[in-house]
Amino acid sequence: MALKLSIGQYWPGTSLLHRLDPRAKVACAILMMVSVFFIRSLAQLGFAWACALALVLVSRVPLRKVLSSIKPIVFMLTLLSVCNLLLVKTGDVLVQFGPLVITTGSAWAALLYPLRLVVAVIVAALLLLTTTPTELTDAFDAGLAPLARFGLPAHELAMVFSLMLRFIPTIADETQAILDAQTSRGGALAEGSPLRRVKAVVPVVVALLASSTRHANNLSRALDARCYVGGAARSHWHPLHMERRDWVALAMTAAYVGCLLALSLVG
Repeated sequence: MALKLSIGQYWPGTSLLHRLDPRAKVACAILMMVSVFFIRSLAQLGFAWACALALVLVSRVPLRKVLSSIKPIVFMLTLLSVCNLLLVKTGDVLVQFGPLVITTGSAWAALLYPLRLVVAVIVAALLLLTTTPTELTDAFDAGLAPLARFGLPAHELAMVFSLMLRFIPTIADETQAILDAQTSRGGALAEGSPLRRVKAVVPVVVALLASSTRHANNLSRALDARCYVGGAARSHWHPLHMERRDWVALAMTAAYVGCLLALSLVG
């Protein structure tokens, strides 16, 4: 059974988010993800969550697909919430069981930090679900192009980013196949002592590195066979054009950031 990873997997659709220029989508997503770090109050948090849920509705991507995309990261954020709850000691004491003390500051940190990061995760997931890897490559290529004057290999970096998104599902499938093979040979990672589990990881990592190396070699041969030259001037099948809806999206994102800052002043 394959690992259920949705990172880098495009969900076909005709929604407004799907039809936006990828450069506008990337710019809006970056602004929204950076703006979550300015969230300090409950009003800001509620406003950010309302906007994130509105984007999910506009994208027309099934909610279960969005949830499956963010599920692994939400699990890590839950652990972060527990750590904040137990380690932060600021504020008044709410509950105390021996050495375990929960204060108003720890409760607020356990609520604020994970929830605001989930907003950024939802925005990133929607960006990947509504934008093809090729469009993302073109957007990053266009965004990094001005830096090429200073010697930065902009096109090559965008190409590497595209290939990374392309091979994440492939590597995930192969990882699960290796785990199944190890389990059938009595080398299950979830059984035995901690030392045995650590030793069982070694053959999995070795097999995965060998598989990744094979994919890299095959890809390099395919690029050589097609006479690919990094940085060479080339045309695009679908040239990017900013339209009215793209500028409106950028303006609405700027207004969203402005509202967040205004709510911070009110709070």
